[in-house]
Amino acid sequence: MKILLIEDEPELRKSIKQYLHQEGYLIESADDFTKATEKTAVYNYDCVLVDITLPDGNGLNIVRQLKQAKSKAGIIIISAKDSLDDRIDGLELGADDYLSKPFHLSELNARIKALIRRKNFDGQNEITINEITINTDAHRLFVNKEEVIITNKEYELLLFFIANKNRVITKTAIAEHLSGDDVDQSDNYDFIYTHIKNLRKKLIDKGCTDYIQTVYGIGYNFKTNDAQ
Repeated sequence: MKILLIEDEPELRKSIKQYLHQEGYLIESADDFTKATEKTAVYNYDCVLVDITLPDGNGLNIVRQLKQAKSKAGIIIISAKDSLDDRIDGLELGADDYLSKPFHLSELNARIKALIRRKNFDGQNEITINEITINTDAHRLFVNKEEVIITNKEYELLLFFIANKNRVITKTAIAEHLSGDDVDQSDNYDFIYTHIKNLRKKLIDKGCTDYIQTVYGIGYNFKTNDAQ
């Protein structure tokens, strides 16, 4: 999952990025209001972690902008401000959660997981699509109850497909989801084709239906034919 961390404290920003990276997230960061608004205007994120007090602005205005733009990103406010007014203001603007500093990184991780489950998978930590089962807590994939060993990128790709099943996803959206802001530096999408080819082969080899359909000139559709 792709996360944007908006935090101006260098040491805290570094520790959060390192921890969440180890947990398998693709994490980008911004250390002030201006950079944060530039990133949210250009890129899509699954979750945005927002500090209220920034050097050149108020994090609550970023929440406001995200909601006005109808962003689908989950929003967690992380701030040293712990007043009731701040909590109410953030939640009324549309934030999904509020975590006061100081906090344990394991709690932040748990809040992120819970938020992503609520937004994408009806709050479930075990996702079942026909013969496919994914345990999101353990990052394990099963096809017909037999485990399939996949890479972190393949795991993120499969979750992205399932979260958007029966919808056409552009190659650009997939590239951005897998590589973050660095996708702008890529000359082509060959790395997408490689990940999709490998994931598809591993699924089919275990007897899985080939749900990944190519939409020529556009992208891909994880087509399961069930209702949305």
